[in-house]
Amino acid sequence: MSLPAKQPRAKKCRVAECGAPFVPQRLGQRVCSPACAILDAPTNQANQEKARKSLAQVERREIKVRKEKIKSRAQHLKDAQTAFNAWIRERDIGLPCVSCGRHHNGQWHAGHYRTVGGNPELRFEPLNVWRQCAPCNNHKSGDIVNYRIELVKRIGAEAVEWLEGPHEPKKYTIEQLKAMTAEYRAKTKELRKGEAA
Repeated sequence: MSLPAKQPRAKKCRVAECGAPFVPQRLGQRVCSPACAILDAPTNQANQEKARKSLAQVERREIKVRKEKIKSRAQHLKDAQTAFNAWIRERDIGLPCVSCGRHHNGQWHAGHYRTVGGNPELRFEPLNVWRQCAPCNNHKSGDIVNYRIELVKRIGAEAVEWLEGPHEPKKYTIEQLKAMTAEYRAKTKELRKGEAA
């Protein structure tokens, strides 16, 4: 039978101006925070620079956590859409534009056949979204006639008719959106890793 791990005892910060009680997080810790570590560090410039970088890193992490906590559902939806669109562009990297059939060096979008505004329930449906050049998506409103012709070739008439049919509305929770964002970022990373190999 193993004994429970011994919890570290609270110490007093050795910086005279502070003196706050704290529980050490690592062996040999004598100050309560990176800010006190800067004050406590000897005049050695390298140590002070290291302590400043550590403090900045802690602050950045704390800001990121605070921002994440106050994010609205709409912001999480936008994050999920961005991650999904990046995955679509990576998935279809070798394919030409779904509407005009061109290969070019310009900007590429994740073009929705059934628009997000008109059919929000299909915004994350992979059969509904394909790599599309910016001119077709922006200036020709997706060039839907040619998009449909190519879509029938890629996925078949039955699947296209399913996309055009009625669908149940979807209301994603913040947790579902966070999970989707993480999932599509991981999928994109995996595809990029495969290309590099």
